[in-house]
Amino acid sequence: MHAPKKPGLLARLSPRRTTRILRRALATGAVVLAAASLQPLTAHAAPQPVVGGTRAAQGEFPFMVRLSMGCGGALYAKDIVLTAAHCVDGSGTDTSITATAGVVDLRSSSAIKVRSTKVLQAPGYDGKGRDWALIKLARPIDRPTLEIAATTAYNHGDFTIAGWGAAREGGGQQRYLLKATVPFVDDATCEDAYGDDLVPGEEICAGFVERGGVDTCQGDSGGPMFRKDDTGAYLQVGIVSWGEGCARAGYPGVYTEVSTFAADIARAASGL
Repeated sequence: MHAPKKPGLLARLSPRRTTRILRRALATGAVVLAAASLQPLTAHAAPQPVVGGTRAAQGEFPFMVRLSMGCGGALYAKDIVLTAAHCVDGSGTDTSITATAGVVDLRSSSAIKVRSTKVLQAPGYDGKGRDWALIKLARPIDRPTLEIAATTAYNHGDFTIAGWGAAREGGGQQRYLLKATVPFVDDATCEDAYGDDLVPGEEICAGFVERGGVDTCQGDSGGPMFRKDDTGAYLQVGIVSWGEGCARAGYPGVYTEVSTFAADIARAASGL
């Protein structure tokens, strides 16, 4: 089924929207790479990577953020997290979200935890397209931020995906941050899979269409899809949004195309 990646969204959507958004935001509150086998949060053993996924090294992606509602995100600014619209409940004052940063192990005593103060959901968001949101934090997190793409120049090639979500379709939240690489999928191929559920120009697809096996999954909603720019710096090109199951052949992951909304995101951030 088409699924977003955050709990609680389904009840607020029409049947058609519900069908398309059942994946990156997990019904139990989690999302990571379906292609890699991580131990659950209660386990103490080290995760055993499978095809396409490995555990990220401490400090490898210092901009990564885990959100307490069961989504991911990235530091857009030191006091602002960029995530998915379907991860939040509208806009306004909100002190209910805790952002965890600075670690790959969610149990680490070094984890930085900061509460939210405000949320801004993409104006006009209705469950299809425009899947971005900003979360204002109570204080800055002293970690590097992730620049977002302002043009489509980097909407090609291979991308990195990372998160603490489910390691398999229907699985639960993971303790360790996992990473994998997925290739760009053109709009025509993605439309073959999803028809008019896809919003070309607002969404970008990535994954191994023919064989599947590597993907984001429930609980990874809102996390970044990124690559290196010409200077070797990481640049965010997508936001984990939705898809058909997790890592299924024939169905690539669908991500918010960040460059489409870069100016809107910048304006919104300046007003938080």
